[in-house]
Amino acid sequence: MLTVIFENVFDPHNISAMLRTCDAVGIMEVHVLNTNQPTVKKLGKRSSASARKWVKAHYYESLEECVLPLKEKGFKIFATHLSASSKSVYDFDFTQPTAFAFGNEHYGVSEGLLAHAENNFIIPMQGMIQSLNVSVACAASLYEAMRQRTKAGMYQNPQLPESEMQSMFEEWIER
Repeated sequence: MLTVIFENVFDPHNISAMLRTCDAVGIMEVHVLNTNQPTVKKLGKRSSASARKWVKAHYYESLEECVLPLKEKGFKIFATHLSASSKSVYDFDFTQPTAFAFGNEHYGVSEGLLAHAENNFIIPMQGMIQSLNVSVACAASLYEAMRQRTKAGMYQNPQLPESEMQSMFEEWIER
């Protein structure tokens, strides 16, 4: 199980790029947490290359409403956050149930969400700038998770029961 939490990410181009990456690595559901302004429920309408058709979005206005069900399902939350305790994205095992948390383009992941994260990670950088665009950070992180999961054989065999796959296929056809 692999998913993403978008916390107060508002730029439609970033959202669209992130949805495309989620679809590319096989993520079927994302979690959109908007605590700063009303929730927009038309993610990636213009530039997501129809990724919103294939990736289901769950919307939340409360941190606990978003995070607690994920934790109950066994997800570990990994937040992008630059701090002394952060480790490289390459130092973690993402073959376990993983929820990547990406924050607002200007402020990053909130202190509230960081408090729920088991780990903070950074993407190693060689230049002078200390961070990537949120959509690029999402892509780099998810592709590291996909690399690990591919190596572990997790993509070779479907993880969903056949009945659930058929139900999802029928729902996608109707869209």
